Amino acid sequence: MPKKKTKKAAAKRMKMSATGKILYARAGKSHLNACKSRKRKRNLRGMARLHSGDVPRYKVMLSS
Repeated sequence: MPKKKTKKAAAKRMKMSATGKILYARAGKSHLNACKSRKRKRNLRGMARLHSGDVPRYKVMLSS
């Protein structure tokens, strides 16, 4: 049986936390930031947890 491969596109965008949650960086912070409010940019910082409906699909993609 061949080994299961990690989907590299998903691995570059998501990461698995130590407790098994999948985290991702929110979109919309890379450019055109002058017109966005300070509060909006602050809320885009850090990592967010993936929605529960998407978790099983991404766990298969990230499992190596």
